[in-house]
Amino acid sequence: MASIYRLYPSAGFITIEHDGSHVKAAASFGFDALFTASDPLATTTAAFAAGTPVEGPGEPTPLIEHQEVWAAGVTYFRSRTARMEESKDAGGGDFYDRVYDAPRPELFMKATPHRVAAPGGAVRIRKDSAWNVPEPELTLAINAAGKVFGFTVGNDMSSRDIEGENPLYLPQAKSYALSAALGPCLVVTDELPSPDTVIAIEIIRAGETVFSGDTKIDQIKRPLLSLAEWLYRDNEFPAGAFLMTGTGVVPDDDFTLLPADEVRITIEPVGTLSNIIIQ
Repeated sequence: MASIYRLYPSAGFITIEHDGSHVKAAASFGFDALFTASDPLATTTAAFAAGTPVEGPGEPTPLIEHQEVWAAGVTYFRSRTARMEESKDAGGGDFYDRVYDAPRPELFMKATPHRVAAPGGAVRIRKDSAWNVPEPELTLAINAAGKVFGFTVGNDMSSRDIEGENPLYLPQAKSYALSAALGPCLVVTDELPSPDTVIAIEIIRAGETVFSGDTKIDQIKRPLLSLAEWLYRDNEFPAGAFLMTGTGVVPDDDFTLLPADEVRITIEPVGTLSNIIIQ
Protein backbone atom coordinates (compact mmCIF):
# COMPACT_ATOMS: atom_id res chain seq x y z
CA MET A 1 0.00 0.00 0.00
CA ALA A 2 1.07 3.59 -0.58
CA SER A 3 2.28 5.78 2.25
CA ILE A 4 -0.40 6.15 4.90
CA TYR A 5 -1.17 8.41 7.82
CA ARG A 6 -3.27 7.33 10.80
CA LEU A 7 -5.30 10.03 12.54
CA TYR A 8 -6.33 9.59 16.20
CA PRO A 9 -8.60 12.37 17.49
CA SER A 10 -8.52 13.39 21.15
CA ALA A 11 -10.05 16.30 23.03
CA GLY A 12 -8.75 19.42 21.32
CA PHE A 13 -6.23 17.86 18.94
CA ILE A 14 -5.44 15.03 16.52
CA THR A 15 -2.43 12.75 16.80
CA ILE A 16 -1.01 11.75 13.41
CA GLU A 17 1.02 8.55 13.06
CA HIS A 18 3.26 7.99 10.04
CA ASP A 19 5.96 5.35 9.64
CA GLY A 20 5.95 4.68 13.39
CA SER A 21 6.32 8.32 14.46
CA HIS A 22 3.59 10.30 16.23
CA VAL A 23 2.99 14.04 16.24
CA LYS A 24 0.39 16.28 17.80
CA ALA A 25 -1.13 18.34 15.00
CA ALA A 26 -1.93 22.03 15.35
CA ALA A 27 -5.36 22.84 16.76
CA SER A 28 -6.40 24.16 13.34
CA PHE A 29 -6.06 20.66 11.88
CA GLY A 30 -9.39 19.00 12.58
CA PHE A 31 -11.75 16.70 10.75
CA ASP A 32 -13.78 19.59 9.35
CA ALA A 33 -10.61 21.16 7.90
CA LEU A 34 -9.55 17.78 6.54
CA PHE A 35 -12.89 16.88 4.94
CA THR A 36 -13.22 20.30 3.29
CA ALA A 37 -9.68 20.33 1.91
CA SER A 38 -9.33 19.87 -1.84
CA ASP A 39 -6.39 17.53 -1.25
CA PRO A 40 -6.80 15.86 2.16
CA LEU A 41 -3.63 13.77 1.77
CA ALA A 42 -1.49 16.84 1.09
CA THR A 43 -3.16 18.63 3.99
CA THR A 44 -2.37 15.70 6.30
CA THR A 45 1.22 15.50 5.06
CA ALA A 46 1.72 19.19 5.82
CA ALA A 47 0.10 18.86 9.26
CA PHE A 48 2.39 15.94 10.11
CA ALA A 49 5.49 17.86 9.03
CA ALA A 50 4.50 20.83 11.22
CA GLY A 51 3.40 18.73 14.22
CA THR A 52 4.96 18.38 17.66
CA PRO A 53 6.42 14.91 18.43
CA VAL A 54 4.53 12.90 21.06
CA GLU A 55 4.76 9.35 22.40
CA GLY A 56 1.38 8.23 21.05
CA PRO A 57 -2.33 9.00 20.75
CA GLY A 58 -4.30 10.63 23.56
CA GLU A 59 -7.61 9.54 25.05
CA PRO A 60 -9.84 8.75 22.06
CA THR A 61 -12.85 10.82 21.08
CA PRO A 62 -15.33 10.10 18.25
CA LEU A 63 -13.81 10.22 14.75
CA ILE A 64 -16.16 12.94 13.59
CA GLU A 65 -16.92 16.66 13.73
CA HIS A 66 -19.74 17.79 11.41
CA GLN A 67 -19.66 14.91 8.94
CA GLU A 68 -22.73 12.78 8.22
CA VAL A 69 -22.48 9.00 8.41
CA TRP A 70 -24.28 7.08 5.67
CA ALA A 71 -24.39 3.38 4.92
CA ALA A 72 -24.86 1.09 1.95
CA GLY A 73 -26.96 -2.04 2.33
CA VAL A 74 -27.08 -5.42 0.63
CA THR A 75 -23.67 -5.07 -0.99
CA TYR A 76 -22.53 -8.59 -0.03
CA PHE A 77 -24.34 -11.82 -0.94
CA ARG A 78 -24.38 -12.84 2.73
CA SER A 79 -26.15 -9.61 3.65
CA ARG A 80 -28.69 -10.15 0.88
CA THR A 81 -29.46 -13.64 2.18
CA ALA A 82 -29.79 -12.49 5.79
CA ARG A 83 -32.06 -9.58 4.93
CA MET A 84 -34.32 -11.78 2.81
CA GLU A 85 -34.60 -14.29 5.66
CA GLU A 86 -35.41 -11.74 8.36
CA SER A 87 -38.11 -10.01 6.29
CA LYS A 88 -39.77 -12.96 4.57
CA ASP A 89 -42.77 -13.02 6.94
CA ALA A 90 -43.40 -9.33 6.24
CA GLY A 91 -43.37 -9.92 2.49
CA GLY A 92 -40.27 -7.78 2.03
CA GLY A 93 -37.72 -10.46 1.15
CA ASP A 94 -37.96 -9.76 -2.56
CA PHE A 95 -36.91 -6.15 -2.01
CA TYR A 96 -33.42 -7.16 -0.94
CA ASP A 97 -32.95 -9.60 -3.79
CA ARG A 98 -33.89 -6.91 -6.27
CA VAL A 99 -31.66 -4.18 -4.81
CA TYR A 100 -28.69 -6.58 -4.73
CA ASP A 101 -28.82 -6.82 -8.53
CA ALA A 102 -30.10 -3.33 -9.31
CA PRO A 103 -27.82 -0.61 -10.73
CA ARG A 104 -28.83 1.78 -7.91
CA PRO A 105 -27.54 0.72 -4.45
CA GLU A 106 -29.40 0.96 -1.17
CA LEU A 107 -28.09 4.01 0.70
CA PHE A 108 -29.41 5.36 3.98
CA MET A 109 -28.52 7.89 6.63
CA LYS A 110 -26.87 6.05 9.50
CA ALA A 111 -25.87 8.66 12.06
CA THR A 112 -25.35 12.31 12.79
CA PRO A 113 -22.21 13.17 14.80
CA HIS A 114 -23.76 12.94 18.28
CA ARG A 115 -24.89 9.36 17.56
CA VAL A 116 -21.34 8.12 16.89
CA ALA A 117 -19.40 6.37 19.67
CA ALA A 118 -15.70 6.77 20.27
CA PRO A 119 -13.24 3.88 20.02
CA GLY A 120 -13.47 2.00 23.31
CA GLY A 121 -16.77 3.68 24.12
CA ALA A 122 -20.27 2.26 24.41
CA VAL A 123 -22.66 1.47 21.58
CA ARG A 124 -26.32 0.78 22.27
CA ILE A 125 -28.92 -1.86 21.56
CA ARG A 126 -32.51 -0.69 21.48
CA LYS A 127 -34.77 -1.43 24.46
CA ASP A 128 -37.69 -2.21 22.14
CA SER A 129 -35.76 -4.79 20.13
CA ALA A 130 -35.00 -8.44 20.95
CA TRP A 131 -32.65 -9.18 18.04
CA ASN A 132 -29.62 -6.92 17.79
CA VAL A 133 -26.33 -7.43 15.97
CA PRO A 134 -23.21 -5.47 15.06
CA GLU A 135 -22.30 -5.18 11.41
CA PRO A 136 -18.55 -4.80 10.66
CA GLU A 137 -17.96 -2.52 7.69
CA LEU A 138 -15.16 -0.87 5.78
CA THR A 139 -16.05 2.81 5.97
CA LEU A 140 -14.94 5.36 3.38
CA ALA A 141 -13.93 8.94 4.16
CA ILE A 142 -15.17 11.32 1.46
CA ASN A 143 -14.38 15.01 1.28
CA ALA A 144 -16.88 17.74 0.49
CA ALA A 145 -16.05 17.51 -3.22
CA GLY A 146 -16.83 13.79 -3.31
CA LYS A 147 -13.25 12.48 -3.31
CA VAL A 148 -12.52 9.29 -1.34
CA PHE A 149 -9.30 10.01 0.56
CA GLY A 150 -9.21 7.40 3.30
CA PHE A 151 -11.05 4.81 5.32
CA THR A 152 -11.72 3.46 8.79
CA VAL A 153 -13.59 0.65 10.57
CA GLY A 154 -17.32 1.06 11.10
CA ASN A 155 -19.77 -0.72 13.39
CA ASP A 156 -23.29 -0.46 11.98
CA MET A 157 -25.46 -1.51 14.93
CA SER A 158 -28.73 -3.02 13.70
CA SER A 159 -32.04 -4.17 15.18
CA ARG A 160 -32.86 -7.05 12.86
CA ASP A 161 -36.32 -7.80 14.21
CA ILE A 162 -37.47 -4.20 13.70
CA GLU A 163 -36.24 -4.05 10.11
CA GLY A 164 -37.54 -7.57 9.47
CA GLU A 165 -41.01 -6.67 10.69
CA ASN A 166 -41.34 -4.09 7.95
CA PRO A 167 -38.60 -2.72 5.66
CA LEU A 168 -40.07 0.76 6.16
CA TYR A 169 -38.87 0.56 9.76
CA LEU A 170 -35.24 0.59 8.62
CA PRO A 171 -34.52 4.12 9.94
CA GLN A 172 -35.60 3.02 13.43
CA ALA A 173 -33.61 -0.22 13.20
CA LYS A 174 -30.46 1.59 12.08
CA SER A 175 -30.36 5.15 13.42
CA TYR A 176 -30.69 5.84 17.12
CA ALA A 177 -28.51 7.06 20.00
CA LEU A 178 -25.02 5.47 19.85
CA SER A 179 -25.99 3.25 16.92
CA ALA A 180 -22.61 3.65 15.21
CA ALA A 181 -18.92 3.59 16.01
CA LEU A 182 -15.87 4.52 13.94
CA GLY A 183 -12.20 3.92 14.60
CA PRO A 184 -9.74 3.31 16.08
CA CYS A 185 -8.20 5.77 13.60
CA LEU A 186 -8.80 7.30 10.21
CA VAL A 187 -6.34 6.12 7.58
CA VAL A 188 -5.52 8.84 5.04
CA THR A 189 -3.96 7.51 1.84
CA ASP A 190 -4.32 7.70 -1.92
CA GLU A 191 -5.09 3.97 -2.27
CA LEU A 192 -8.07 1.92 -1.20
CA PRO A 193 -7.50 -1.36 0.67
CA SER A 194 -6.59 -4.31 -1.55
CA PRO A 195 -9.36 -6.77 -2.47
CA ASP A 196 -7.87 -9.45 -0.22
CA THR A 197 -8.16 -7.22 2.88
CA VAL A 198 -9.90 -9.11 5.69
CA ILE A 199 -12.79 -7.72 7.73
CA ALA A 200 -12.95 -9.70 10.98
CA ILE A 201 -15.28 -9.54 13.97
CA GLU A 202 -15.21 -11.10 17.42
CA ILE A 203 -17.85 -10.78 20.13
CA ILE A 204 -16.74 -11.40 23.71
CA ARG A 205 -19.21 -12.27 26.48
CA ALA A 206 -18.03 -12.83 30.06
CA GLY A 207 -14.50 -13.41 28.82
CA GLU A 208 -15.41 -15.94 26.13
CA THR A 209 -15.83 -15.61 22.37
CA VAL A 210 -19.49 -16.18 21.49
CA PHE A 211 -19.21 -15.25 17.82
CA SER A 212 -16.43 -14.69 15.33
CA GLY A 213 -16.29 -14.44 11.58
CA ASP A 214 -14.57 -12.74 8.70
CA THR A 215 -14.89 -11.87 5.05
CA LYS A 216 -12.81 -10.12 2.42
CA ILE A 217 -13.42 -6.90 0.55
CA ASP A 218 -13.40 -8.78 -2.74
CA GLN A 219 -16.77 -10.26 -1.76
CA ILE A 220 -18.48 -6.89 -2.10
CA LYS A 221 -20.63 -6.75 -5.22
CA ARG A 222 -20.17 -3.08 -6.09
CA PRO A 223 -17.01 -1.06 -6.72
CA LEU A 224 -16.28 1.04 -3.65
CA LEU A 225 -15.88 4.28 -5.59
CA SER A 226 -19.25 3.75 -7.24
CA LEU A 227 -20.94 3.77 -3.82
CA ALA A 228 -19.40 7.17 -3.10
CA GLU A 229 -20.49 8.42 -6.51
CA TRP A 230 -24.09 7.34 -5.88
CA LEU A 231 -24.07 8.98 -2.44
CA TYR A 232 -22.99 12.34 -3.85
CA ARG A 233 -25.31 12.19 -6.84
CA ASP A 234 -27.68 15.20 -6.60
CA ASN A 235 -26.58 15.69 -3.01
CA GLU A 236 -24.25 17.97 -1.06
CA PHE A 237 -22.10 17.31 2.00
CA PRO A 238 -20.50 20.63 3.01
CA ALA A 239 -18.47 18.95 5.77
CA GLY A 240 -17.89 15.69 3.92
CA ALA A 241 -19.20 12.26 4.82
CA PHE A 242 -18.39 8.78 6.03
CA LEU A 243 -19.88 5.90 4.05
CA MET A 244 -20.18 2.42 5.53
CA THR A 245 -19.96 -0.01 2.61
CA GLY A 246 -22.01 -2.97 3.84
CA THR A 247 -21.41 -6.14 5.77
CA GLY A 248 -20.46 -9.64 4.67
CA VAL A 249 -20.42 -11.10 8.19
CA VAL A 250 -23.78 -11.73 9.84
CA PRO A 251 -24.23 -13.78 13.05
CA ASP A 252 -26.60 -16.73 12.97
CA ASP A 253 -30.29 -16.01 13.39
CA ASP A 254 -30.32 -17.34 16.98
CA PHE A 255 -27.70 -14.80 18.11
CA THR A 256 -28.39 -11.42 19.70
CA LEU A 257 -26.16 -8.98 21.53
CA LEU A 258 -26.49 -8.51 25.29
CA PRO A 259 -25.42 -5.65 27.55
CA ALA A 260 -21.73 -5.84 28.54
CA ASP A 261 -20.76 -7.75 25.37
CA GLU A 262 -17.59 -6.44 23.73
CA VAL A 263 -17.50 -6.11 19.94
CA ARG A 264 -14.10 -6.13 18.26
CA ILE A 265 -13.82 -5.38 14.54
CA THR A 266 -10.47 -5.52 12.77
CA ILE A 267 -9.47 -4.20 9.36
CA GLU A 268 -5.81 -3.62 8.64
CA PRO A 269 -4.10 -1.19 8.38
CA VAL A 270 -6.69 0.62 10.50
CA GLY A 271 -6.52 -1.72 13.48
CA THR A 272 -9.20 -2.98 15.86
CA LEU A 273 -12.31 -1.02 16.84
CA SER A 274 -13.57 -2.17 20.23
CA ASN A 275 -16.86 -1.14 21.84
CA ILE A 276 -18.94 -2.27 24.81
CA ILE A 277 -22.68 -2.89 24.47
CA ILE A 278 -25.14 -0.97 26.65
CA GLN A 279 -28.93 -0.71 26.56
